[in-house]
Amino acid sequence: MAQLIRKEDALEYHEKGRPGKIEVVPTKETKTQRDLALAYSPGVAEPCMEIFANPDDVYRYTAKGNLVAVISNGTAVLGLGDIGPEASKPVMEGKGLLFKIYADIDVFDIELNTKDTEEFIRVVKALEPTFGGINLEDIKAPECFEIETRLKKELNIPIMHDDQHGTAIISGAALLNALDIVGKQIGEVKIVISGAGASAISCCKIYLALGANVHNMYMFDSKGLIVSTRTDLDEHKTQFAQSCAPMDLEEAMKGADVFIGLSKGGVVSKQMVTGMGKKPIVFALANPNPEITYDDALAARPDVIMATGRSDYPNQVNNVLGFPYIFRGALDVRASAINEAMKLAAVKALAAMAKEPVPDIVNVAYNDVTLEYGPNYIIPKPMDPRLLVAVSTAVARAAMESGVARKPITDWAVYEAALYKRLGSDDLILRNVINKAKQNPKRVVFSGAENTKILKAAQLARDEGIAIPILLGNKEKIMKLIEENNIHLDGVEIIDPKSEEQENSRVVFGLQFFEKRKRRGINLYEAKKMMKQRTLYGCMMVENGLADAMVSGLTRKYVDTIRPALEIIGMEDGAGRVAGLYIMLTKKGPLFFADTTLNFNPTEDELVGITLLTAKVVSHFNIKPRIAMLSYSNFGSTPSPEAERVSNAVARIKQLRPDLVIDGEVQAGVAFNQELLRENYPFSDLVNESPNVLIFPNLAAGNIAYHLLQEVGGAEAIGPILLGLKKPVYVLQLGSTVRQIVNIVAMAVMEAQIKS
Repeated sequence: MAQLIRKEDALEYHEKGRPGKIEVVPTKETKTQRDLALAYSPGVAEPCMEIFANPDDVYRYTAKGNLVAVISNGTAVLGLGDIGPEASKPVMEGKGLLFKIYADIDVFDIELNTKDTEEFIRVVKALEPTFGGINLEDIKAPECFEIETRLKKELNIPIMHDDQHGTAIISGAALLNALDIVGKQIGEVKIVISGAGASAISCCKIYLALGANVHNMYMFDSKGLIVSTRTDLDEHKTQFAQSCAPMDLEEAMKGADVFIGLSKGGVVSKQMVTGMGKKPIVFALANPNPEITYDDALAARPDVIMATGRSDYPNQVNNVLGFPYIFRGALDVRASAINEAMKLAAVKALAAMAKEPVPDIVNVAYNDVTLEYGPNYIIPKPMDPRLLVAVSTAVARAAMESGVARKPITDWAVYEAALYKRLGSDDLILRNVINKAKQNPKRVVFSGAENTKILKAAQLARDEGIAIPILLGNKEKIMKLIEENNIHLDGVEIIDPKSEEQENSRVVFGLQFFEKRKRRGINLYEAKKMMKQRTLYGCMMVENGLADAMVSGLTRKYVDTIRPALEIIGMEDGAGRVAGLYIMLTKKGPLFFADTTLNFNPTEDELVGITLLTAKVVSHFNIKPRIAMLSYSNFGSTPSPEAERVSNAVARIKQLRPDLVIDGEVQAGVAFNQELLRENYPFSDLVNESPNVLIFPNLAAGNIAYHLLQEVGGAEAIGPILLGLKKPVYVLQLGSTVRQIVNIVAMAVMEAQIKS
């Protein structure tokens, strides 16, 4: 499903809170006067003098080794053209964001107010002492060629113009695999290229390095086929000039094996694809509209292997598969350049990775258990966590082998382990949930739809393809809120349980509710009347399959939603208790807290049930649970009924589930301190790795802990997630933001997918 981005949403995203998308965060202690004296005067003099004596120590005492400049003059911003340096800044900030979240590389974005090539080069050269590498971005051709070539010659740090080389590297990997699948040799195939800008030129150079024959490459610019008789060609186009007579794109594509589109949407017809050779390869990479759509290409030739720049079709050629990891590998060996050997190493690493078995975490993220090497999977998915290690390691090795590495890696196992630890899985878990929800969106009923936040979240959930919203409430009030707040929910189903239109439904639902509760103090008249309550009505919709999940709360008491869910939907088989779980997204990865919302003083049996329910849910995120059952005591150090209750629960769970990593009773501080555990409690299951699941001995402890971590520790809380219900019902916490509501909706959809 294509991503729907509205103007007002994009502007609000960039403006809300702290304007922009990035900030500078201190990495050292700054709490005391001594800290500040070390950070600045007089302590800062010591590293200054060390660097003065040995300039390479700048990598030892400063952030230079992990700092990349994203530099542009805004003359060729993707899809927008020459919009100038100020207008390009949101794009450069976004690039910095991708560097950070995918490869833990820090970025300063720099927008230069000049179109003069010499001045641009002079300014960038003057910045060399600050940065470990430079990513040139969105600079128009042909100036970008000279700028990159000169800077690579005159600077001693890695330089790459991603617009040229990013697409070249990713498409090069895709082309190698596509040709492998169809059984053709790169040196023998006819390649037609629509586009002759920086990206197209660089792609063709990569293809030549991979073995393509320049005499089999037919490149078109805005004036037609590039042939040797033309007098308007620069040196970059001349190397691809054919000696044949001029022809149009349709004629050139007859019998072609490969089409590469780096131009504009709609320039290729079905007839052109039909006329290509056997098992054609079409890479239509213009964005957002490809040269030919995926559906049209397959309709014309079912045997085609198709790639686009879009995420909503197979084989997305996405630059994020390359640049973060290429710079990561280059920085880690302190490379003096990003050379051809390193780029080719990235190509081959990506191509090889696509042939390997796809991890479950990737299949889950894309809701596909059959992702495997073939026509619909020729390059890895951007969400694949293996990319950081596979590509960065290949680039670092190539840098060493080609002689540009100044800090060689001596232990590759240690290096790979360090890469895995660089990025916590705090945002990865959320992205996986959202991506999974998008693959099979479910019907989610919002029982509190007379609320602006709920309506905005419903719009966002629909726009992103996460869910199909159903709104409960007074239709006039909802429509007024939609109009007043410029919310786009055209066509969304709105149901007012109190309206005459729903009288028949109320009768049916009331009879069903009466059957469930007739010996629990409810008479038939009351049962029918209660169906005017939106929470009960929403639960009945879920129970009857008219919706797949319900999201409630925000303006209602927690118990007012829990009680109807238990009375109508009930507990899943084997669940002795319903419990509340929060996912805390921390810098060290996600932590799962239970019970945080429901059970005041759980018994031993209830602790066992809560723990097993939590472990089951955690495994749905493709995370192996490592469980600490918390107390104020460590393994019997303070005998008391409460501590013994936790200890006994641990023993029983170990018998029931010997496969689980679990221990307790244990203090929270001890559970996370491996050194202390090894010295004092070497027998513990938690001695080698910190827990990711915390089971609290009572409601007060769990509730206090998650609130403290959220408000003081800066963690993002997702929840509460109700464990143990037959069907997904979620209760929003007071003060939830629109984004937090959308996250809950995604969780509800994922659970509905699992339970259906």
